[in-house]
Amino acid sequence: MESVGSLVGSPWIYAVVALSVLLDVFLPVLPSGVLVITAATAAAASTAAYVPDILVLTLCAATASVLGDLVAYRLAWRGGARLDRALARSRRLRGAQERLGAALARGGGGLVVLARFAPAGRSVVSLGAGAARHRARDFLPWSALAGLTWAGYSVALGYFGGQWLGATWLAAAVSVGALLAAGAGAGYLMRKPQPTEAR
Repeated sequence: MESVGSLVGSPWIYAVVALSVLLDVFLPVLPSGVLVITAATAAAASTAAYVPDILVLTLCAATASVLGDLVAYRLAWRGGARLDRALARSRRLRGAQERLGAALARGGGGLVVLARFAPAGRSVVSLGAGAARHRARDFLPWSALAGLTWAGYSVALGYFGGQWLGATWLAAAVSVGALLAAGAGAGYLMRKPQPTEAR
């Protein structure tokens, strides 16, 4: 943890976390979850003069998550025929778009929350909602809940990992493993056929 101490021990950690979370809707390979967990782990056991505030870190990550979703949603909304053709070529994107449309039409956006934990699920859902021109008032409240849930879970993993195991790479690794397990579970549930699809 010493190698990230200078960043974690600076107010710039909030900007770095926000930028990473904001951009990972477009570049899902960015380790935004790992960064949030690492910052929370270091903060839990830090004795530095400046220690990131856990609540501010959570709100920063959640806000950046919602803003990233909104940008992707608006870009997809304006994407026109080219984006529609790209979505039509991808069975995964098309299937996610159809499930999202059905979920939002029923007034339930649990899929949006679930997708926030799945690898690339956030990108698929945000772009799919925009491309299908779902109303922002149907999508954004669920995006906000998804961002807050994901940020709270990630910060809690890092914080309690740091409390129990100290500010070590072992604590960060265990916490990241728990986040990856949640992502694998979310991905499985997203791919699982719904009862109407199974018939």
